[in-house]
Amino acid sequence: MRSGTVYLVGAGPGDPGLLTARALELLRGADVILHDRLIPAEALAVVRDDALVIDVGKVGGGEQVPQRDTNALLVEHARAGRSVVRLKGGDPFVFGRGGEEAQLLRGEGIPVEVVPGVTAGIAASAYAGIPVTQRGMASAVAFVTGHEDPAKEESSVDWRALAGFPGTLVLYMGMRGLAEIARRLVADGRPPDEPVAVVARGTLPDQRVVTGTLADIATRVAEAGVGAPAVTIVGPVASLRDELAWLERRPLAGMAVVVTRARPQASALAATLTELGARVTEAPAIAIHPVEVDLPDLAAYDLVCLTSVNGVDRLFELVRDARSLAGPVIAAIGPGTAQRLRDHGVVADVVPARAVGEGLLEALAGLDVRRALVLRAREGRDVLPDGLRERGADVDVVTLYETRSEPLDPALREAVLAADWITFTAGSAVRSLVAATGAAALRGGPRLASIGPVTSGVLRELGLEPDLEAREHTPDGLVAALVQGARP
Repeated sequence: MRSGTVYLVGAGPGDPGLLTARALELLRGADVILHDRLIPAEALAVVRDDALVIDVGKVGGGEQVPQRDTNALLVEHARAGRSVVRLKGGDPFVFGRGGEEAQLLRGEGIPVEVVPGVTAGIAASAYAGIPVTQRGMASAVAFVTGHEDPAKEESSVDWRALAGFPGTLVLYMGMRGLAEIARRLVADGRPPDEPVAVVARGTLPDQRVVTGTLADIATRVAEAGVGAPAVTIVGPVASLRDELAWLERRPLAGMAVVVTRARPQASALAATLTELGARVTEAPAIAIHPVEVDLPDLAAYDLVCLTSVNGVDRLFELVRDARSLAGPVIAAIGPGTAQRLRDHGVVADVVPARAVGEGLLEALAGLDVRRALVLRAREGRDVLPDGLRERGADVDVVTLYETRSEPLDPALREAVLAADWITFTAGSAVRSLVAATGAAALRGGPRLASIGPVTSGVLRELGLEPDLEAREHTPDGLVAALVQGARP
């Protein structure tokens, strides 16, 4: 990025997967980010810790930060030699005042670059299963701001011309005046039975779509309680919605699911659940904290046991490379841990069918072990080391990390208790979440999904019964169980 340059960047319509590669690249490198309110939260997650992030968004049709103040901030930071990203919802040049800001900056002699984004009129329509053009139905599309009151004599929108437009109309920001817009289009010649669709919170997991005609769409929207942000699609293509809808047909569509994993692992599970249609709340009940340790010589052991993904990651922070594990037999407690070892260039020699300490003990039954090393969390169970000692092995247990409870703020606690499902991938997460919410609050509330028998055991110990338990004791197995549990 060039110092003193302002980048007008489109953040897309809401789904973080629709952020462009160029947008993410600029966000990672920017000194200053001035952003709108309606942007994906994930967009700001990639910015540098030392970057200045300023919310200049607008709320409920009114201005939170006047445009003149935003303009002044753009000029101030650019003239100070900083690289500035002006992050806008959708596309900066589609009803985003990006053109006005570009004119201002050019007039001040400040370099400007524009990074297009996916505009809501196209994206929300597509996520609702409505193509804005379709052979035989619409060969043209018009994007229109509905923010003005079309009844005003000085309206800059020619509604009579739009009524005669031979194609699809896509209206932005038209929810407040929807009834009057529909009335005006019909009065000026658009058929009252023409199909209409309103897409609220388009591209997001809680997207809602209301269909009707110009004659009744305003009533249907009011009855459904749908509000902004939304786009309205007017034209025959809106009738394709029932045939082509896809977002709501995903296995977990519309379900609210809480992920309680520690932050480093939570995002991957959350992304998988979101891809399947869930509305995911990340509520990390635990945090992983490394423990200072002098790691013994791994070559002095016949057997090295890894009991978690976090343990593998911590191990490779301490050893030089995969060659350090070349001597002993390497055992992983389950497929997730084995996969993380493969990510570091090590193939586990032993992986049990059941991802619990008892399962690993069974898998090691035929192995002659004299010296064993168990690498685990401070809170780890003693089933594995005790079982190996009973077989005559000399066992060392080394703590690589510990888990600590994470507090929940009131808003997050409310979101957790309002969810359809809470997922647990470790007993420590169960204990921490119950400490934050209370067991009584979880009874009769969200359904509880457990990754395996050990985690289920902790739930029962605290007076809670899991509604489902994964057959395969991995995050993927937990997702598969949720999908199965969500079916009628």
